[in-house]
Amino acid sequence: VPLDGSHWLSMREVLDGLRQKGHEIVVVAPEINVHIKPTKNFVMKMYPVPFTQEEMDGIFQRTSQDVFEEGSFVERIVKTYKRVKNISATFLSTCTHLMYNKELVRYLEESKF
Repeated sequence: VPLDGSHWLSMREVLDGLRQKGHEIVVVAPEINVHIKPTKNFVMKMYPVPFTQEEMDGIFQRTSQDVFEEGSFVERIVKTYKRVKNISATFLSTCTHLMYNKELVRYLEESKF
């Protein structure tokens, strides 16, 4: 169950190595994400989340723009705090929707994931 963003970019190489050694790879990911896309190297199990691709892209874009914004130290800290809080709420929502997806959780339990 990868975390999106740079974590996923690093994880892809690990999964490719495991696949070459004969392991079956199952990736569980939210339908709306930044980098996690299906490939022939693994089985993809996706689940719905309560936000759109545009909202997700906007969160990441605004966060990266904030790094280069001008302002006092305190203003930048407050903006950063608000963005991190927003991103954390999005990731929490993603995890919550996975845990409450009974069909997917049943599949994971039955397959000894």
